[in-house]
Amino acid sequence: MVSKESLKKAMFSYTTSSNDLGDENRVLKETISKLRSELEKFRTPALLIGELMDVFEEQAVIRLPNGNSFLVEIASSVKNLKPGDSILLEQKNLTIVDKVNVSKKFNVEQFVIVEKPKVSWKDIGGLHEQIEDIKEVIELPLKKPELFKQVGIQPPKGILLYGPPGTGKTLLAKAVASSTHSTFIEIVGSELVQKFIGEGAKLVKEIFQLARHKAPSIVFIDELDALASKRVDVGTSGEREVQRTFMQFLAEIDGFKPLDNVKIIGCSNREDILDPAVIRPGRLDRLIEVPNPDAEGLKEIFKIHSKNMTLDRKIDVDKMLRKMKEFSGAEIKAVCTESGYFAIRSNRKKIIEEDVLKAIKKVKKEEEKHGSEYFRMYG
Repeated sequence: MVSKESLKKAMFSYTTSSNDLGDENRVLKETISKLRSELEKFRTPALLIGELMDVFEEQAVIRLPNGNSFLVEIASSVKNLKPGDSILLEQKNLTIVDKVNVSKKFNVEQFVIVEKPKVSWKDIGGLHEQIEDIKEVIELPLKKPELFKQVGIQPPKGILLYGPPGTGKTLLAKAVASSTHSTFIEIVGSELVQKFIGEGAKLVKEIFQLARHKAPSIVFIDELDALASKRVDVGTSGEREVQRTFMQFLAEIDGFKPLDNVKIIGCSNREDILDPAVIRPGRLDRLIEVPNPDAEGLKEIFKIHSKNMTLDRKIDVDKMLRKMKEFSGAEIKAVCTESGYFAIRSNRKKIIEEDVLKAIKKVKKEEEKHGSEYFRMYG
């Protein structure tokens, strides 16, 4: 005779094994379903991404990334199409099968520096008048545009910073971008001149598209004279291409499309060779000279660059500043850097007056030997 306890144990064991088999079957079915789904992905042909140019009832004009345009059919499942949409196309006959949200990625981003600068007005010394001018032209329209609407005037579109090398033109541009919380788009004028015809103009157009997309933004063009020098009647294809790029630049500044919250800051050491068209009223019409600092400016700049340095109390700062007369901001920074090196070579943690004097002498010597190019490595 089989006892009740044995029968219960047998029934429990059977139920447990049945549940285990059911779980295994469910796991296997899910695995098979996933494998079939993955296999289907490999079998599905790739789709092309194009741009919708115009829409008719059941047909549309599309443009592929290579520039070719086609008249294609629209699948019945696709609704609410409008020109400018990014669309998915079947490869064989380019039928529109779906819309797609493609994030805007500009090719120009590989040429420019897009950043949020951390330079403040406190980091700039000896340029109080220039700072006030930039605040009026760049900062105020971005922060308080309603004031200009109430007064009924249009603020200037951009400024030109010009002066000797190393006087703080780039720092001014970064500081105003930081104070307005704007995107800072930096590019060198020579980079806008491309090898193939039309590429430079396309690059300029994309820079301003990127600036509008990331507005409020500031477009800073360093070495503007490489692009906007006076036009001459030269028959070379290279010169004509530079002029085409320059004309596109002028059209973007003062064309049909408004710049909105986009401001332009040009920078050049050679204001005298710039084309009058770029500095006329309505374009870069506010010209701001950034000269070498005066005696008070020298003191402020030296204080900024030496604030983290361990200086000996016996150093006669006024005496050092008199020896640095007519130095630019970059040269003062070079003196601070070199004096630190002299202290390190002597295995000291404190900078003495002799270190500063040697640094001043070295900077003057290097300036006579190499010219202003020596100071570019000091920013």
